Amino acid sequence: MRAPQSQPKGMTVAEQSGRVPIDLRSDTVTRPTPGMREAMATAEVGDDVYGEDPTVNALEAEVAALFGHEAALFCPSGSMANQIALQLLVPPGTELLCDADAHVVTYEMGAAAAYGGITSRTWPAVGAQIDPDTVAGMIRPDGYWAVTTRAIAVEQTHNRGGGGVIPLATLRELRRVADAAQLALHCDGARIWHAHVADGVPLATYGGLFDTLSVCLSKGLGAPVGSLVVGAADRIERARVIRKRMGGGLRQAGILAAAGRYALAHHVDRLAADHAKAARLAEAIAPFGVLATAVRSNLVPLDLTKASLDAPGLAAAARAEGVLISVLGPRTARLVTHMDVTDAAVDHAAAVLTNILRR
Repeated sequence: MRAPQSQPKGMTVAEQSGRVPIDLRSDTVTRPTPGMREAMATAEVGDDVYGEDPTVNALEAEVAALFGHEAALFCPSGSMANQIALQLLVPPGTELLCDADAHVVTYEMGAAAAYGGITSRTWPAVGAQIDPDTVAGMIRPDGYWAVTTRAIAVEQTHNRGGGGVIPLATLRELRRVADAAQLALHCDGARIWHAHVADGVPLATYGGLFDTLSVCLSKGLGAPVGSLVVGAADRIERARVIRKRMGGGLRQAGILAAAGRYALAHHVDRLAADHAKAARLAEAIAPFGVLATAVRSNLVPLDLTKASLDAPGLAAAARAEGVLISVLGPRTARLVTHMDVTDAAVDHAAAVLTNILRR
């Protein structure tokens, strides 16, 4: 009688049998850990619209302190946090500058215009490789009967830029550009925790460069819900009004905030492991000439322009073998590592993808 085969180390029986796919579509698919669920179940709660939820208040104070700002506001989503911040900085009928692939103008359903009356202009999509001189040359000051620029927004790390990390020197130069033109500077920091881990830049150093930030708890940090707007105390008071207007007032939200506090305590440093997994995937795929850019964090961007398969074709072939990837365009795809993907699952996914690309 044959001995039963052992599964690869780190893979569950279900993963090995193919019943549970290896999900590399996004780090938003992470599920709360047992410790996080326990923190949620035992959270002290109150009515946050009244400002009486102690766990929400503690989370907001903690995140504000991490980034060296006076206050923060818990929001149901990163898109809401971004749009609240933009409304704080850019009055209706004035202009935001950002890059053409920025989340705030790509994935937020035109909210800046629809809710804030904000117009936007973009510089060419270059991911994290921003040229501050290009940005400076786009600024429209008052007095020319043109739409006046009021703020600049950047994304750290950059989602459609393959998880690229904007260098600290670039951010400091953008701060100088903004100050010279009396503009505000916003950071969409949904994955800023990854930049902090990748480059070792303190969160407070990042925070000190921006008038407002949005930071997300429900991607690589593994919380089920939640982002925060970070800024000066007077701005955050205004942000509370905008959040309520946008339908974001929450009641006993401490159950959700507790997940965020647990994530901050337990899941930031471990992001380095996700970066290492992404690097392993990139190393396996690199010989096929489909890496769109160097891998700096937990995102592996694929450019399939010269490949035999397009992005939907690659995704379909991978899905048939139990690996899920994200399609970003006809010839662009993305792999994302996260806490729910084991080392063994990464190795298995690499084998599946390389076999498909080899066909």
